[in-house]
Amino acid sequence: MAAKKILFLTGDFAEDYETMVPFQALQAVGHRVDAVCPGKRAGERVKTAIHDFEGDQTYSEKPGHQFTLNASFDDIDLASYDALAIAGGRAPEYLRLDQKVIDVVRHFASSRKPIAAICHAAQLLAAADVIRGKRIAAYPACAPEVRLAGGEYADIPVDAAHTDAPFVTAPAWPAHPAWLRQFLVLLGTRIEL
Repeated sequence: MAAKKILFLTGDFAEDYETMVPFQALQAVGHRVDAVCPGKRAGERVKTAIHDFEGDQTYSEKPGHQFTLNASFDDIDLASYDALAIAGGRAPEYLRLDQKVIDVVRHFASSRKPIAAICHAAQLLAAADVIRGKRIAAYPACAPEVRLAGGEYADIPVDAAHTDAPFVTAPAWPAHPAWLRQFLVLLGTRIEL
């Protein structure tokens, strides 16, 4: 298996686990992962938030870790990447307002390169208008946006993921095993035990 180069899009108040776990897991299997945030350079940090499911009407939020970016958003060459991964949490809420971010998402979608999006990352997919006719999982509060963007909302368990190529989507961090496994399949990654 040839290592893939993955662009990892995150931002302030992205969900902590949805930032840390995929960033590290994709590197652990040999891929190069460049974590970027608009307006920030390599070496700068984003604040993350820990979202938990504690029986309330929605998730609770607590301060997460400082996550250090290892690449600069303004320096990325989209053609050099094989795939895109997008962290969820509150970051997609403001990232979707940045036209350059929308252009990044559209590039990967139009190139049919794998896109892994979790939780609120569906807000970016909807804003980029790339999910028409696609079945997309997301945090349940994003279901209206998926539908308004012409997608079909995949109402799946919180620990499940759904692939409708080139998209691999999931509701939240409890789905990491399924979400990452399905993303690795699209990447052509083979892990042998």
